[in-house]
Amino acid sequence: MPVDDILLDCEMHMEKATDHLQLELRGIRTGRASPALVEHMKVDYYGSPTDLRSIAAIAVPEATQLLIKPFNPGDIRAIEKAINDSKIGLTPHSDGRQIRLVLPSLSQERRLQLTGQCKQFAEAAKVAIRNARRDANKVLETEEKGGVVAEDDADHGKEQIQELTKQYEAKVDELVEKKRAEIMQI
Repeated sequence: MPVDDILLDCEMHMEKATDHLQLELRGIRTGRASPALVEHMKVDYYGSPTDLRSIAAIAVPEATQLLIKPFNPGDIRAIEKAINDSKIGLTPHSDGRQIRLVLPSLSQERRLQLTGQCKQFAEAAKVAIRNARRDANKVLETEEKGGVVAEDDADHGKEQIQELTKQYEAKVDELVEKKRAEIMQI
């Protein structure tokens, strides 16, 4: 396997880790209502887990309120159950046709908990990035021992992999710092 292919594969895995982190961070609430808070929530829809956005319209009528209108009114119970089972800490209020989620203002203690949660997600993303680095380095070493890649090319490839690792870890730090600032904003 050429060094360029190894680098591309490594970068693809690192990109997936940062994309997953972005999805996780969108699910953490701040002081403002956002459809991203619930749109990826899994609802038991006729026996299969389905994203909420696939079975309901999600709107933001006010800055601290979400309005969820199921396409099929019979799905309200399943949506309420999914919201109650999730860890977002919101209570659904249903009128039979739609569900309202009112976001209370965050206390300082809750803000600190949420920033801690962001740091946990960031650490998981960094572990995934480092695992991609480790796997790519192993492939390079195997290719070098097999005589497919020259020693100088393998060393240069390892340096490039390390640069990719630094780049993606910096991206993770930037994403988390941006979210932390959003959470701590009063």
